[in-house]
Amino acid sequence: MRTGIFCNYENYHQDAHRAITEQVAMVKHCESLGFDEAWVTEHHFNEFNLSPSILVLMAHLAGVTSKIRLGSAAVLLAFHNPIQVAEDIATLDHLSGGRLVFGIAKGGPFPEHNRHFATPMGESRAKALEAMTLIHKLLYETDVSFQGNYYHCDRITIFPKPLQKQIPVYIASGDDEGITFAAKHSFGLMGGPPFSLERLKTTVVKYRALNSSGSEKLMLARFFFVGKTYDQAVSEALPFIRKFSQKMQANAAVVMQNQNHSNQHQKPFDRHNICFEEDYLIENSIIGDVATCRDKIKRFQDELNIDALALKPSAFDLQKNLESLTRYNQEVRSYV
Repeated sequence: MRTGIFCNYENYHQDAHRAITEQVAMVKHCESLGFDEAWVTEHHFNEFNLSPSILVLMAHLAGVTSKIRLGSAAVLLAFHNPIQVAEDIATLDHLSGGRLVFGIAKGGPFPEHNRHFATPMGESRAKALEAMTLIHKLLYETDVSFQGNYYHCDRITIFPKPLQKQIPVYIASGDDEGITFAAKHSFGLMGGPPFSLERLKTTVVKYRALNSSGSEKLMLARFFFVGKTYDQAVSEALPFIRKFSQKMQANAAVVMQNQNHSNQHQKPFDRHNICFEEDYLIENSIIGDVATCRDKIKRFQDELNIDALALKPSAFDLQKNLESLTRYNQEVRSYV
C-alpha cells in the first residue's frame, strides 16, 4: 500500500501566504519521510481552502520536490476546457519528471461552483466523463477529431506529449456511470474522506464485476491525526472536523433543496453514502493513538484492498501536523 498526503491548503490563520507555505512544508516533510504521493485538491470561492489553481500548485510542488509523486484529487473537469487541461497535464508531467497522477471528479456539493462555471449540477458528470475521453485521446493520439455533446475539435495534436507512457488516472465517483467508465478504461478510483465504507465497498464490487484486472487501484483519502493518546488526537483534530462538518452540512442542505425544486436525483447525504456528521467523521477517519490508527487502516485494507492511502493532517498547528506525520511513519506505517 502506498502512503500519501492529502493537500487542502487550509487557511487556518487567515493568512493566504502562510497557508500555502505551510502546506508546501508538509509535502516536503512527507517526501523526507519517504511518502509515495502528495494529492492536491481543487476548491473555488473558498477563503479556507486555497487551492483553486490546482495544476499551478502542483507545478510549484514539482519544483520543490524530486521523488514524491504528485496527484490531483481532483481536477473538476466539468469546469475546465479539456484541451487546455490536456496541454497543462502533459507539460506538468515533464516538469515533474514523470511523477504526475491525474485524478478527476465532477465536483460538488457546491452549488455556487456550478452556477458560476455555467454547468448545471445535472450535467456535471456527463461533461466530466466526456472531457476525460477527449483528454485521453489528445494525450496519446495525433490529429484528433472529436464530436461530443459538450466538446468538439477537428484534427488537432497537442504538444508536448506526456513524459510517461501512460499517466495514471483516478476517478472520484460512486455513480454507476462513473464506475463503468473507470472500469472500461482500467482507471483507478478515489474515495474522499466523507465517503462511507458501505458506499466504497459497493463501488469496488461494481468495478470488479466489470474489470477484475484494475480492481486494486483504489486511492482512499482520510482525515488523519495520530497522537500520543486517543483523547489528545481527537482534541487536536476536532476543531478542523467541526469546521468541515458545519460547512459541508450547510452545502448539502442547499443541494437537497435545489433537487426538490428541479426534480434531479441526488443520493442522500447519510451514513450509507457520504456523511458530514461530526461523530461519523471522527469514527471513519484515521484519528487516534498509534494502536487505534493501525486498527483503522487494517480495517480499510481488509474491507477494500486499497492501493493508496492519502492522509489529511487535521490539526491547526503546522508543527503538530509534522510530528503526527513523523509518528505515523515511525510507529504505524511499518505495521500496516
